[in-house]
Amino acid sequence: MSTPPASPAPHDPAAASAAAEPPPVGEGEYADRHLKRVMKSRHLFMITLAGVIGTGLFLGTGQVIGQAGPGGTIVAYIIGGVMLYLTMVCLGEMSVVMPVSGSFQAHATKFIGPGTGFSIGWIYWLSWASFIGLEFLSAGIIMKYWFPDTPTWIWSAIFIVVLFLINCFTARSFAETEYILAGIKVLAVGLFIGLGALAMFGVISMDGEPAPMLSNFTGNGGFFPASIGAVFAAMMTVVYTFMGSEVLGVAAGETENPAKAVPRAVRTIVFRLVFLYLGAIVILIGLIPWTEVGLDESPFVTVFESIGIPFAASLMNFVVLIAVLSVGNTGLYMCTRILWSLSKEKAAPKACGRTTSRGIPIVALVITLVFGLFSLLSSVVAADTLFVFLISVSGIGGALSWMTIAWSQYRFRRQYVRGGGDVHDLPYHAPMFPVTPILVILLNIGVFIAMAFDSTQRLSLILGLGVVPVCYAFYYLVVRKRAEASAPVQAA
Repeated sequence: MSTPPASPAPHDPAAASAAAEPPPVGEGEYADRHLKRVMKSRHLFMITLAGVIGTGLFLGTGQVIGQAGPGGTIVAYIIGGVMLYLTMVCLGEMSVVMPVSGSFQAHATKFIGPGTGFSIGWIYWLSWASFIGLEFLSAGIIMKYWFPDTPTWIWSAIFIVVLFLINCFTARSFAETEYILAGIKVLAVGLFIGLGALAMFGVISMDGEPAPMLSNFTGNGGFFPASIGAVFAAMMTVVYTFMGSEVLGVAAGETENPAKAVPRAVRTIVFRLVFLYLGAIVILIGLIPWTEVGLDESPFVTVFESIGIPFAASLMNFVVLIAVLSVGNTGLYMCTRILWSLSKEKAAPKACGRTTSRGIPIVALVITLVFGLFSLLSSVVAADTLFVFLISVSGIGGALSWMTIAWSQYRFRRQYVRGGGDVHDLPYHAPMFPVTPILVILLNIGVFIAMAFDSTQRLSLILGLGVVPVCYAFYYLVVRKRAEASAPVQAA
């Protein structure tokens, strides 16, 4: 959702010079823009956790395992975990120095250039807003499992109203809701890992069959039965399941004492996420032969039913519903703040910067919700054109945002040191500089290269990356010229 850092936009030398000395934490030009710092450290942690544990874990794992086999799946998740960690430490450093709700969009504007900030902001907003409508539709479809005679649109409408009210009340109401939703998801994954491990080693019975132990890791073609191409294809899916972690930077702008909350979240969140993901994957592979993992049913349901958990399908259906609503809730929040940030930089309509007395960018929230519903409508009336385009942008937007986070951190650190700053004076700094940001960029480029060799994803790559030059051109040909024309003439 940004411009690939490999070819950054031209930047204003004056802005770069001003950026050489970083703003004090919690101060500077972005500090007081009518939003409220009402979130606690626990909210920041759980919101970030909730942003990554979604339907990709509960429903998409079967596809990854069936595609890459045991070893390939584990390798793909480890690589994805490394990319997540490296990106989060870069984002953590930036979010402590500039804890603003615009997050990496505002960071890119300040430390790379306004053209990149404009591009990353709009691509990221477009990618998330496009998915919001689909999440509401998915929630309505899930409810038909229990209420088959109730039209899907009724449930979708109910969830739209509920999440809108949650987001338009206070940032604290959003945070508390996500705290609860994240807790339910973590509890479900933890329960699955615990019970699955007991079944795997024969402590509890699984359909009366002998305990599989480690046999499913070596049978059916061995530990690495798939080709390297299949592993790369699986890695792309895994990387996308980790997207959403960027909410840490966005929420930092409304968190109390971000200098303490952000580093604490960064240090713990990645390892807990990787443990939950890898733990669940190892149990799934251990209990179900990888050649038998189906796409018609969540592998979590298969395991719970085999262990004898009552109402296993209903239980997992409920957890998936929670995951879908959580994604919709987080998407509304992030898109609203990104659009608000863009308006403050005169890169979006001025009305999007208006806030309520409770610090909610209400106009940006309404526009995001309306666009989400519009994207849902496009899946019906323009499924082969506009909808394909929106989904393509959504597919690569996360990787582009990770690259921009890394490039912003690289430029910030260089400017900071060049301006006489001591890295050890930063409240939090990314390790192994400059290896960390460069590795993030290279790994994401590797994802794009893998997509180019995959015929099923090549079109999404072309359409998604095609938005980048369009955004740059629009900024330099329209937005910047309009700003220059409206700027007051300086006296000689």
